[in-house]
Amino acid sequence: MQIQLIAVGQRMPDWVSEGYGEYAKRLPRECELRLKEIAPGQRGKNADIARAMADEGQKMLAAIPAGDRVVALDLSGREWSTEQLAHSLTRWLGDGRNVSLLVGGPDGLAAECLALADERWKLSALTLPHPLVRILVAEQIYRAWSILQHHPYHR
Repeated sequence: MQIQLIAVGQRMPDWVSEGYGEYAKRLPRECELRLKEIAPGQRGKNADIARAMADEGQKMLAAIPAGDRVVALDLSGREWSTEQLAHSLTRWLGDGRNVSLLVGGPDGLAAECLALADERWKLSALTLPHPLVRILVAEQIYRAWSILQHHPYHR
């Protein structure tokens, strides 16, 4: 199974790339994690935010491979413990499909992306910076994988 993290935002600071990369490289081929960055929509003083979100949404939809299970990271989703994420990972592995995780821009995900989602995952009740979300998702997927493998990383 391949997990694709489709996230709005480009040109992240080095610490983000290094943090994300550290956990992504720990995952085996059967649970590979890849990052697909989406250019953010135009924002500024007089920007049309709805248009920016729609542009991001269209780019995200185009980046989702056909047949993927789609999981939207969204405030309206369910919060999962690490053990619940491990259970979801087991389901995803058993499903035989690849997974696309969607992370929106500063204003969230476009309605079309939310409508396409098979599941919604609320990462936290806290407001998190988008660069940090990439690292948290990668680490939690690695931690969930380590639980399934009875690896001592999760203690």
